[in-house]
Amino acid sequence: MPKLAKLPELNLIAASLELEAAATGAEAPKERRFTMTAYTGGAMQLTGWRFPVVVDLAGLEVGRQQRPILLDHSRDVEFVLGQTDQIHATGGQLMVAGHILGDSGKARQVIGLADKGFQWQASIGAKANDVEFVPEGKTVLANGREFSGPVNVARRATLGEISFVVLGADDNTSAQIAATLKGDEMEFDQWLAARGFEPAVLTDKQRKSLKVLFDADELEAGRDAGQHATAAHEGSTQEGERGAVDASVAVAQLRAEMGLELARTLQIRKICAGRFPEIEAKAIAEGWDAQRAELEVLRVGRPAGPAIHAAEDPRTPKALEAALCMSAGLPASRVSTWYDAQTMDAASSRDLQGAGIHSLLYEVIRAGGGYIRPGRVDNDTIRAAFLANDRMLQAAGGFSTISLSGILSNVANKAMLAAYEAVNVVAQEFCSETDVNDFKQVTRYRMTGSGVFQKVGPDGELKHAELSEESYTNQVETYGRMIALTRQMIINDDLGAFLQIPRAIGRMSALALEEVVFTLLLSNLNSFFSAGNENLLTVLSTLDIDTLTLAEQKFLDRVDQHGKPILVQPAILLVPTALKVVAEQLYKDIWLNQVPANNKAKPASNPHAGKFRPVATPYLSLPSIPGGSPTDWYLFADPGDVSAVEIAYLRGKRAPTIESAETNFNTLGVQYRGFFDFGASLQDPRAAVKAQLVVP
Repeated sequence: MPKLAKLPELNLIAASLELEAAATGAEAPKERRFTMTAYTGGAMQLTGWRFPVVVDLAGLEVGRQQRPILLDHSRDVEFVLGQTDQIHATGGQLMVAGHILGDSGKARQVIGLADKGFQWQASIGAKANDVEFVPEGKTVLANGREFSGPVNVARRATLGEISFVVLGADDNTSAQIAATLKGDEMEFDQWLAARGFEPAVLTDKQRKSLKVLFDADELEAGRDAGQHATAAHEGSTQEGERGAVDASVAVAQLRAEMGLELARTLQIRKICAGRFPEIEAKAIAEGWDAQRAELEVLRVGRPAGPAIHAAEDPRTPKALEAALCMSAGLPASRVSTWYDAQTMDAASSRDLQGAGIHSLLYEVIRAGGGYIRPGRVDNDTIRAAFLANDRMLQAAGGFSTISLSGILSNVANKAMLAAYEAVNVVAQEFCSETDVNDFKQVTRYRMTGSGVFQKVGPDGELKHAELSEESYTNQVETYGRMIALTRQMIINDDLGAFLQIPRAIGRMSALALEEVVFTLLLSNLNSFFSAGNENLLTVLSTLDIDTLTLAEQKFLDRVDQHGKPILVQPAILLVPTALKVVAEQLYKDIWLNQVPANNKAKPASNPHAGKFRPVATPYLSLPSIPGGSPTDWYLFADPGDVSAVEIAYLRGKRAPTIESAETNFNTLGVQYRGFFDFGASLQDPRAAVKAQLVVP
């Protein structure tokens, strides 16, 4: 049996290591503890790996909590230091804790150096079981973060041993000596661990707050004991019960507050990601929320430029738009890609933070020269805002920057775009994209040279190559829907209700584009997939090594009208969801189990590993689209080379649009329309091969 290719081992260098200091006197603990942040979830440059490695903690097999602790990865018994008792992944990090149990000379040397202040580092050994390679230009998600290729992502790995080392491969690793735990401090840490807290990662402020909760629990326990002892005295018992209820309420309140505080701290640490320690410390200490921390990180992370002097009044139209976007729930990191730093600072100021529809009404009235005291919005307020809006539009020739409908249109467009881009569509993966100027039918030409270069004769004359035209057509259509900002939404200050429709339009637009493309693909217009076009392959078995080999050969063997090879390479494997796992195995795995006629599985080398990027979609087998099948699949060329399907957009608008429209007399509010102009058509049949399962 052929041996499977062996992947290099993973050596994860711990981010921090903490070892308890020596205790003195009768209270000295029998065993010394250590804690560490073993892995922070980022990309590492490891020995034996050409490109950086990310270990996906969602696929890390920890196994039992008791893991050996060694010195310098040596398995000699003299180098055994102890074992772990806590291993868990949380917040995109791997946390480890345990006891130092060894009493050999090596173990005593480790403890002695730690007591003198030596900063030990740690190395975590793991075995890579399933590795995904992400090429340059592509991105991948792991541990709640996005990584750009080239990078290796260990989707499945098995944790091994943990070693203390003098110097790891990562210069950023550190070790700190913790204070000795004695008496009630040891009980306090045990109490924390029992409630799911990791003592080593808590700040002093968090420990102090949790200590109040711990003391309350102790007091409650003592009160319960006192109640039990005096149960015969009715008056005392009733008084104790009232005290116990009060204590229970206080404890519940403290638990809720600490849960919120811990969640806030974890969010801030995730945002700062170890790159902004000063912001992280200040945000945690001063009680910032996650949005404020994210804005500060974005501000500090921008390249330094000329000093910008902000206007005295931060309530500019752009700042109001940005504030409304964040109030609608769009993340600050996304909003900051649409507006500059000065606008984002103004949007997060006290004047605009949390702005809604009422805030916009007040600003329109103020910009139009009027004044209204903030408070309850009624018909008079709405009428004043629309009158001020009309006056400004007339004075500015219809181009006022503080236009009520214009600002809401821009916010609606942002919300719609975010929803449009959030849909996991695949049509653009195998289709080419182009732009047209109008709704007329357009014709595309593909020029095919007859013959190849010919040898130049002694006279030096070059022969003219003959070109034959191959044409394909496309035409853009419009898809759209009306939206209204009603009087009820305005009075309720319900920005979320107004933006539900733009979000729905964004999502529906993405789905409409997807459905149009796959309806066209499966309709097989003009026998696009046919024996005459040499791009239809009938197979007797579903997708596997053999059928994929036949499809690749059919793709490569095609010739032009003069019998010359066209040399178009397949690049994308499009499959229904029923074949998604098989397609991914054919792309990733070097060895696959093949089942021959005797039904005995046999490992076979996979010659297609890394060749054809798998793309899966439910549209290929959707009952509502004729021509679909859960067993048929396709090979496509790179659409940047030769395209089988083309998507055309009107004048470069590759996403839907929302704009204000005239309101009907019987409509109280503002009216908008959302629309998307696109079209799709079949192009060159030589850019695809369809494999169709035929049951004998």
